[in-house]
Amino acid sequence: MGETLEQVELCTPPLNTSCMSTLVSPKATLIKTLLYCIALLTVMLNLLVVISISHFRQLHTTTNVFLLSLAVSDLLVGLTVMPTEIVIHQSCWFLDKITCDLFLFLSFILTSSSVGSMVLISVDRYVGICAPLHYSSMITPSRAKICVSLCWICSVIYNFIILKDHLSQIYMFNPCFQECTVFISYISWVVDFIVTFFGPITVIIALYMRVFVVAVSQARVMRSQIVAIKSRTLTVVVKKSEMKAARTLGIVLLVFIACLCPLYLPFLAGEDNTVDGSSAQSWLFSCNSSLNPLIYAFFYPWFRKAIKLIVSLQILQPGSCEVKIM
Repeated sequence: MGETLEQVELCTPPLNTSCMSTLVSPKATLIKTLLYCIALLTVMLNLLVVISISHFRQLHTTTNVFLLSLAVSDLLVGLTVMPTEIVIHQSCWFLDKITCDLFLFLSFILTSSSVGSMVLISVDRYVGICAPLHYSSMITPSRAKICVSLCWICSVIYNFIILKDHLSQIYMFNPCFQECTVFISYISWVVDFIVTFFGPITVIIALYMRVFVVAVSQARVMRSQIVAIKSRTLTVVVKKSEMKAARTLGIVLLVFIACLCPLYLPFLAGEDNTVDGSSAQSWLFSCNSSLNPLIYAFFYPWFRKAIKLIVSLQILQPGSCEVKIM
């Protein structure tokens, strides 16, 4: 028997302009189930980060303001963008074009705010490690909150400018009404490539490389002092800490670049300037939202302790916000 796992039909058969839709198959059902599990995991992990930083007073630090912004952005991705991408993947979009464009507009905003939050985190760590004596005066909680607010406001304004041509002519670019895509001009793609990809990547790599060089030099100084005072066995521990720092920074950079690069591969390859909300590139970058809490928070001991307190519902007890978490 030569049955095909996937067959194609029209979303609205009487219309010649109808989009093509893939019929439900066991393989497609399995993939959708897996994607829903990833979306649920994304929501749960980022919700734990948001609750931890918001609830425990000891975690109300300047650095965690940026982590909270990133977690909120990733939480919204898992809560809104991922489920919608799953729904329109291999199926028809039966809502109106305005709803489709609002969804794509939201996904663009969350992408920009997530990238902006990562840049803010890299700047915070750069100042904290390379200029520790000036950190408390340069980066205060109030300034951190202002930077986060500006990041979100600029994301909204920037993406509205990028998408304004499409939003003003939402019915012109898509003759197929069951398809949720957005058209972006070549100039807008170039600007977005510089602002959302090339610029942030350059800044993050430059700052993290500087942080890594300073961290390694400081570790070497500590190692030489330890060698002069105590036995040789302690030097092995310091070497392990150097490798752990290098590995963590490498994971942060590689995962972010690996998830962001595919979004701009069609542009670099000279393909058409359309963005599909259910494309593999968009979904891969959305999956970065589930990896961010693992990379930026899960390796912190306070996060593991916070998870235990949250899961055991101890945070509901009076005075739980004052618990020493670090």
